[in-house]
Amino acid sequence: MSEKIQKVLARVGLGSRRAMEEWIDAGRVSVNGQLATLGDRIEDGDELRVDGRVVAFDSEEESIRRVILYYKPEGEVCTRTDPGNRPTVFDALPKLKDQRWVAIGRLDINSQGLILFTTDGDLANRMMHPSSNIEREYAVRVHGQVGEANLEALRTGVMLVDGEAKFDDISDRGGEGTNHWYHVVLREGRKREVRRMWETQGVQVSRLIRVRYGDIELPRSLKAGRWIELDKEAIDQLAESCGASLRKRTGLYGRAKARSERAVEKEVRRGGYLRRRRY
Repeated sequence: MSEKIQKVLARVGLGSRRAMEEWIDAGRVSVNGQLATLGDRIEDGDELRVDGRVVAFDSEEESIRRVILYYKPEGEVCTRTDPGNRPTVFDALPKLKDQRWVAIGRLDINSQGLILFTTDGDLANRMMHPSSNIEREYAVRVHGQVGEANLEALRTGVMLVDGEAKFDDISDRGGEGTNHWYHVVLREGRKREVRRMWETQGVQVSRLIRVRYGDIELPRSLKAGRWIELDKEAIDQLAESCGASLRKRTGLYGRAKARSERAVEKEVRRGGYLRRRRY
């Protein structure tokens, strides 16, 4: 079965479909030695090149879709390479052959917590797109005085330089003195959005941890800098949540499967994934 070229390029993780359409318009993509145009389709056995380099691909049904959950520590950046030679989130991920990991959302260098990575660029783009309406939950420690009026403002909406923003939910998790923990939920991922929202209320975020993305929670047993791979059921649930197609070749493979199974067994002994950590 044939597929549109931009869809194939997005699936292998080179960028969003819109970006791939721009590459095609710019003459950067060729199929079987001929420059591609928008609307062209590609089949198994065709030679696909970008900027003259061959791009390996499988059909959508047969390509492997993998997703891993990574606990990002503070101090790591969410880029593949860093001019300042700082550690990146990609340094700790398992190596791939003829594929690459695509991050589903980012966290700034001073934040920590859950980041999902997938080999399916189309799945990543769908999950990050605002139309998918997927929740992100953060544990936030703020420094300063916060009253009910401040919380109500954050629930109803505050104005940032890039538009209005609000939390869908705020829950008080306690604290001492001027340091207080809250869990907040929102459905978008603008740059430093959570921190900027609290700053409008005259308080500073001293610690920020993403604890949930959609239905995937940060496991209690997972240590910072470590990862586990999701099984087929969890990956299929992610795909359904954002309207992505299901796959036959989805889930855990080889050593990653054994490692993840051990992590799950350990988590069950500790009380299960649904038991949330208190911050």
